[in-house]
Amino acid sequence: PYSYLHMYTFPRRASYYFDRYVTNFDALPESIRTEWKEYYMTMLRKATFKAGGKRLVIKNCSDSARIKALLELFPEAKFIHTYRNPYDVFRSTQHLYKTVLARAQVQEIDLKELETWVLQFYTRLMQKFFADKSLIPKGNLVEIKYEELDREPLVQLRNIYETLGLSGFADAEPAFKAYLDSIKGYQKNVYKKLEDSLIQNVNKNWSFAVEKLGYKRLEPSGGK
Repeated sequence: PYSYLHMYTFPRRASYYFDRYVTNFDALPESIRTEWKEYYMTMLRKATFKAGGKRLVIKNCSDSARIKALLELFPEAKFIHTYRNPYDVFRSTQHLYKTVLARAQVQEIDLKELETWVLQFYTRLMQKFFADKSLIPKGNLVEIKYEELDREPLVQLRNIYETLGLSGFADAEPAFKAYLDSIKGYQKNVYKKLEDSLIQNVNKNWSFAVEKLGYKRLEPSGGK
């Protein structure tokens, strides 16, 4: 019951769900945080049982804003932060929202609101991550640029293992290679050239992330 994912079913309350259960999660009443932990641990126990006791790797963007809560549960948790060029994040997230909404929503909204979602939610998520990542013990966080992971996945996987002090890369490498071979024909979504309006929105709202993540700031072409 305490999930931001309900915003896809009830999109008119998207900001409420995202603020309450992602960016302002630490401010929730202790009773709700305690119940959330119980639900979360139940889910992880089931997943661990299903995985035969193997260590879990959880991919959830909302966890970028829940570092404090996760460390309360797992003080020695390892964190992999995979980040991407914010200009690409804008278009990719818009596409994600449109795709999921079409399958989940029971309320209609103006699709123009999606742009507001993208701008506000990424801003709040990344600001919370930048503020809290220092809570992670040294050696338990590795940050990977998506573009480098896409270009040289095995190199970056090795980097993850080494940075986090994980053993077993040599044993896992053949499986990694087999998986990469199996998806060689995969085609990522191809987007049009960046529109001036998109660049302006990112520069106005996400310049802090462009700078902190080390990407080049783009400027509108003025229609050229």
